[in-house]
Amino acid sequence: MLFDRDGTLVVDVPYNADPNAVALRPFAREVVAETERLGLRRALISNQSGIGRGLLEAVQVEAVTLRMESLLGASMRPWLVCPHAPSAGCRCRKPAPGLVLAAAAYLGVAPGTCLVVGDIGADVEAARRAGAMAVLVPTEVTRPEEVRAAPLIARDLGEVIQILRRTAARAG
Repeated sequence: MLFDRDGTLVVDVPYNADPNAVALRPFAREVVAETERLGLRRALISNQSGIGRGLLEAVQVEAVTLRMESLLGASMRPWLVCPHAPSAGCRCRKPAPGLVLAAAAYLGVAPGTCLVVGDIGADVEAARRAGAMAVLVPTEVTRPEEVRAAPLIARDLGEVIQILRRTAARAG
């Protein structure tokens, strides 16, 4: 399980440098607990262009992520972050597949066995380019064309839990 951070597990606060501004999205704690119950390895993959734009420092991104983990009651390690501005042309910034491929390698699994959970088309596209599966959990910022293009849509993280349970039941 590869989770996007902002807009997926936590409410998106653009360029958030304040751990006290972190609020979990509905069912975030429950979906992470379900991954633990099912014995799934997980990672956090997140674009953090505020670093590359000079709006944030890496230590602030880490503090926000630590706060998210404390609210979740679980580790989301590893954290794989793209610190580059969009203009950098890097291979890690979603929708490029770099974060997905790096997370799969770190977890010791093939990218095709990963499920990427995100809130925008860049998350879904990064999964597709890496050969991973994706589920889109739309928010108020998700564009209609991103919803139409998504291979799998969950109305919220609670529905992602149901997808996980069905998949686990089929896998036996």
